[in-house]
Parts: sequence; C-alpha cells; structure tokens
Amino acid sequence: MLFFITCLSVTFSFVLFFAFKRQEKRISRSRTHPKGSEIIQKEKHEYKDEIVEMLPLADVNDMPTSIRGKKYPAKAHLLKTKKILLNKNKDISESTTAIFIAGEEIEPRKYCDTTKPFRQNRYFFYFSGVDIPAASLLFDFKTEKSTLFLPNIDWDDVMWSGLPQSIEEAKEAYDFDEIIYADKIEDSISKLSGYSIYTTDLDNVHISSLSKQLIPSDKDFFYAMDESRVTKDAYEIALMKKAAHISDNSHLAVMSALPIELNEMQIEAEFCYHATRQGGRSLGYNPICCSGPACGTLHYNDNDQDLEGKESVLIDAGAEWRNYNSDVTRCFPINGKFTKEHRAIYETVLDMQTQAMCMIKPGASWDDIHILTHKILIKHFRALGIFKNTFTEEEIFDRQVSCAFYPHGLGHMLGLDVHDVAGYANYEDPNPYFKYLRIRRKLQENMVVTNEPGCYFNEFLLKEFLEKYPERKEVVDEDVLKKYMYVGGVRIEDDIVVTKDGCENMNSLTSDPDEIEKIVSEGLKKSRSDFHVIV
Repeated sequence: MLFFITCLSVTFSFVLFFAFKRQEKRISRSRTHPKGSEIIQKEKHEYKDEIVEMLPLADVNDMPTSIRGKKYPAKAHLLKTKKILLNKNKDISESTTAIFIAGEEIEPRKYCDTTKPFRQNRYFFYFSGVDIPAASLLFDFKTEKSTLFLPNIDWDDVMWSGLPQSIEEAKEAYDFDEIIYADKIEDSISKLSGYSIYTTDLDNVHISSLSKQLIPSDKDFFYAMDESRVTKDAYEIALMKKAAHISDNSHLAVMSALPIELNEMQIEAEFCYHATRQGGRSLGYNPICCSGPACGTLHYNDNDQDLEGKESVLIDAGAEWRNYNSDVTRCFPINGKFTKEHRAIYETVLDMQTQAMCMIKPGASWDDIHILTHKILIKHFRALGIFKNTFTEEEIFDRQVSCAFYPHGLGHMLGLDVHDVAGYANYEDPNPYFKYLRIRRKLQENMVVTNEPGCYFNEFLLKEFLEKYPERKEVVDEDVLKKYMYVGGVRIEDDIVVTKDGCENMNSLTSDPDEIEKIVSEGLKKSRSDFHVIV
C-alpha cells in the first residue's frame, strides 16, 4: 500500500512539473514575441475546453514598418510651407524671410503645484516632430537652414525629472540642420537683421527684442501653414494608420466586454485602457460614450448613465499616435441583437456611408457627396414611413426636412487635430444643409477625411428643425416617428485617405450589423471572471 501511494505521488509530481513548464513556456512565448507590426502570430490558449486565439501583447513603442528608422520629415514640411507662402504673396522676399515658432510650455494649474497635461503646439510639431516642452525652431528661407532650440537644462529640475534629452541624442532623433540650446536664440536671430520673421503668436516668446522682430498672426502665413497640412505625406499617413489600428482594437474591446460594462463611464474606461495598452496614451478628443436616447446628442460628454433598460450604444472615440489622430464611431445593440427599429436606422446610415465612400476621390466636391447622403436618408425614411409617401423625395429634399435628423456635416479633415485645418467651413451659410459642413472644398490625393453620416432622434433637434417650420413638420408621420425615438441615434465613422483613383479606409473594424451582433453576443457569453477586472 505504501509503495502504491509513493508511486502515485511521484506520478502526480511529474504531471504538475510538466504542466507548469508548459504554462511557463506559453507565458514566455507571449512576452517575447518579435517586434514588428507586420508579425501577427497568434497563440492558442486552452481555457474551459475552448481554444481562444490570442493576439500578441502590444509593443507600445513599435513603429509602423514603412517608417521604422526614419525621422519625422520636419524639413520637408518647412520647405512645403515656404513654397506655398511665396506663391500666395509675391511681395515676400525669399532672401529676407524666416520662420520662428515657440512650442508649448508646461502650464501650471491655479493655486497648486501640479500641471495640466502637456499638448504640443500643432504648428510647431508639424515643423519639428518634437514633443519637448519649451522647445522652439528657426527656419531661414534664404539658406533653408533649420535650427532647433532645446530648453536650457534646469539643474534643479534634474533631481525630480532626470536629465533631459541631450544635444547628441536630439541630433539622432530629429530632422534639423542645427540643434542648440535656447540661450543661443538671441545670437541666431541677430544674424537675421532686416528679415521678416513670421510666427504663430507671441505666447511663449520671452525675449523682448525677439518679440519686436516677429510678425504674429499673418493671414498669408497661416494660409500657407494650413494648406501645407491639407495633404499628408507617407510618414504622416503611416502614423494615422497606426492610430486607426489602435482605435479599432479599442472599439472591439468595448463591444466584447459588456459583462463588465454597466455604465457609460465603464465603456469609456474600457476604450481608454486598451488604447493606452497599445501606446495611445492620449486621445484626440473627449470620448462620446452614450446609450439609448442619449445617442441622439451629437457631442454627448456626460458618459455617466447606466446601460440598464437601454437598447443601443454609440461610442465615438479615437486614439492619438505620436500626435496624429484617429476618429472612429461604432454603434451596437446592448443585448447582442438589433431591434427592428435600431437595425433599420443602422442600415440607413450604413447605406449613406457606403455610397459616400464610392464617391470619394481626387476632384470630388465634398458638398456633392454630403448632399447625396441626405438624399439616401430621405429615400430610406419614405420606405420606413417616417416621411409620408404623399410627398416626393424631391419635395422633401427641397423642404430640408432631413436636417432635423441629420444636422451635421458628412465629415471633416483629420490630422494633427481631430478637426484638422483648412476645411474652410462656413458657419454663416444660411442653407442648413451646409451650415455645419466642415469641409467646403474639392478633395485632393493624400487628404485624410472622416466619413461619418448619422441619423438622430433628438427632441431639441425636432423642435428646432420641424416645429418652427410647418412645411417640414407636415412631411413627418409622428405616430411612426415615436416608434424610433428610443434608438437615440446612429453614426458610423471611418478615417479615409484619398488615393490616386479613389480612397482607402484606414479602419479595419467591421461595421456590418450581422458581424457586430456576433461580436457582442460572443462577449455576452463570458462571465466577469473572463476579464481582467477587479471591481
């Protein structure tokens, strides 16, 4: 008997040993996967008699393959702006013109010793690729020499924050002809006697003699900077694709984790957590996480209502990557299955976005694409009975009834800012179809825009656009409309690069309603213990 027990004990020990080694090997493999976004090896993890495919852990510093080892093209951006400015204003002399821009500084909070989150001046970053507070730059049009000024070392601060980046390290990292410390600014400027030196503003210029020499807020200079940012180069597009990929994964995480999302705030937390894990520490804007009727509020930011008793979720959230933005919106049913009304509105918006996508190409008018989406909404609403069939599609369009349900524009420019520059919106336009359209220009190759039609059931919008206009109100069947009010709203948004012959969607996350139902339903099958969450 003793011999049998001893044999059993030894056998059990061997089983435990090999099981432990197998688990140790699996964990080791997942932690030491090769770097590179092009490597998408998957690990099979056995859990509760299921085989779940696990993506490798995110490397937060992994650069896209196409730009790995390359510097941010700061000099190319300076030269591009120089060319546009000289073409815009023929009176500007190339031989006596320069640019000086001071970056943002650390801003303290009032009445305490903490600081606000740092956000670099976007024009400064566009010309430098530098995210260091209190840095500045100088560019001489005549010699085309670019100089980066790093802030002087504050030796008292080194005790708290460590040594800053050195001159030698900065030369390896940034695309500048010269990199020196800020105490050399006056010497450098003194060599430009008689120059016109353009800048954005004087907010962080602390040298009085320099302030007197600078030309701030010149409209031709801002035009040149903005037009330069209209089209993106390959480096910028690579950064934006990375940001879009981070957002895709974070939206997928939200859809997949409803067992631990009881409140809109927890949806926001889920997105932010997964974005940060992938290196998207900052978001391009405050996330919009709404449920039920609140989905009808365009820029809803409360993000604090419980999901219980609701049918729909809308999440509009985008991660930043190296200061470049993404902007993505997805909608899904809370219980994993679209209701009849929610599905009908979702498919309406999806049709609007799909047909708009087919029109995006160089030379296309954004006004025309936007108007097409209104006409598609009208067609669907007549079929659903929300708009009465006694009125033709043309009559409904002429009365501008669809603006009550789709008041915003089809999309906007995207780049260093989420609503990027040079869209030339006209908020004074008396036509409600165009008043809030943020792009009023033809598309060009390498522009990046959002394609984000929407449809909303919002009491305020209905009063604003219908109640005041009897000729619009009579088009709407109010009994049918009441059946859709609980949906709140639907918006589907993707980030689009205009290509030579059409466009490319930078987002890979599905917007197909059947696939979304499957994702949500699979997540709902899980228990709380399946998620890395303590509370």
